[in-house]
Amino acid sequence: MGLGISVGILCDQARNDPEGYEHYRTAFEQLTSALAPEGVDWHEPQTIHAADDEHDFAAGFPYRYLSHLRRIYTLTLLGEPVTPAASISEAQYESDQEQVADETTMFASHLLCHADDAGYYIPVDFPDPLFLPQEAKIPGGGMVGSTQQLLAELMGFAPAIGIHVDEHGEIQEPQPDDGDGNADADAFEPERYAWSQMYQACRASIASGHAIVFC
Repeated sequence: MGLGISVGILCDQARNDPEGYEHYRTAFEQLTSALAPEGVDWHEPQTIHAADDEHDFAAGFPYRYLSHLRRIYTLTLLGEPVTPAASISEAQYESDQEQVADETTMFASHLLCHADDAGYYIPVDFPDPLFLPQEAKIPGGGMVGSTQQLLAELMGFAPAIGIHVDEHGEIQEPQPDDGDGNADADAFEPERYAWSQMYQACRASIASGHAIVFC
């Protein structure tokens, strides 16, 4: 089992699974209603055209990859040395995860304050993650993130795992360790893979207006 990420899921379900379409259509209506009291005006686009395909996105990776990514974000935020998860002991990894948990309690990071296996990021730029009331029955414990803020967080620690993005937003080939603190990209393969999938999902979400759905 692993995390599935989808952008444009309503369009995909309409083409392939009418029952799934009705499920997600209702879920998005509930989300829109729950966001309104928070001052967030957003709805999932329901127009279905062939042109939407260019902004559809679907990917997946093991849950531990997301955990690795959150660890990198936290180490970077705290100004600590960034090391690949594969290169450290289990004890060190658990210690790092305690720091992730501590940082999560600040309720400021859109990457950290989100369920592992459910929920949404929406393409609306708001500063802090939203925590919607339990009665709204929003998947992922009611935590909703901003796609724009998630993208900013991803970009902030990309160089630490050897990722460079050009002026057109395209991911460049891995850069070798050049002695200035940038890590050998090969050592960060799980982190880099999860980063690239999340990054592509953010770009598709912002371009299309569709939510990023964890499923």
